[in-house]
Amino acid sequence: MTTGSEWQARVGRAWADEWRRTDRSFAGLTPHLLSAIADEPGERVLDLGCGAGELSLAIAAMRPGARVVGVDVSGDLIAAARARSVAGAVFHHADAGAFVDPDGQPDLLVSRHGVMFFADPPAVFRHLAATAAPAARMVFSCFRSPRENLWARVFADLFPALEPEPVIRFPAGPFAFADPAHVECCLSGWRDATFTLVDFQYVAGAGDDPVADAIGFFSRIGPVAARLAALDNPARADMQAAMAGVLERHLQGGVVAFPAAAWIVRATSDRSDR
Repeated sequence: MTTGSEWQARVGRAWADEWRRTDRSFAGLTPHLLSAIADEPGERVLDLGCGAGELSLAIAAMRPGARVVGVDVSGDLIAAARARSVAGAVFHHADAGAFVDPDGQPDLLVSRHGVMFFADPPAVFRHLAATAAPAARMVFSCFRSPRENLWARVFADLFPALEPEPVIRFPAGPFAFADPAHVECCLSGWRDATFTLVDFQYVAGAGDDPVADAIGFFSRIGPVAARLAALDNPARADMQAAMAGVLERHLQGGVVAFPAAAWIVRATSDRSDR
């Protein structure tokens, strides 16, 4: 489980430092999400859990006349997003569950893997529906089960305690929205949810030494990062050497990559004109 306080501290700092590699890890998914977003109307776009801003910036480029607002609880990630910002995109350090855009109501809400970390999803989605334009649309991506995402369990033999629990027991975190029935229960204030399967390659390592690059990535991002950080230097070096042996088996075509599986979810606000 990754908590909001962790995103505001260690996890947020790591993702801000590693935004180039985290964007790369989702490079196989992002075009599918952008294609789904392109099908939807909307000129006031709210990006929930925008991270370092890749999705917001891509939407601003796709819709030159739109106003795109990204929000995230991590000040470090917002700083990274602002450093990359282009015309049409603005970023706020804010909790999506309390944020109200002073410049108007969004008519299209989006997120790339940001919604699974809400502490109280039904309350947040109710707030979003109440503060969005009538009949607003929402499009977001989220991971399917750990069983379908090898990147999340590839080191389970090295870190046995990291073997994933049944999906339904995740209160928040990467796989909290793996079960569509659970997602529908969380979407308070939204209706007509649809779920589209997307499979992609999660790229963890590339460049001159893809295995070393992947070790650097997983040492900062993902389920083993905190465990590695807790080890002393000799033990950490030994564990990273063991990780290299695992990663070499997934090196192909100059990249270290793993099967990954996501949902793209669409829904409509229950709020109507009144």
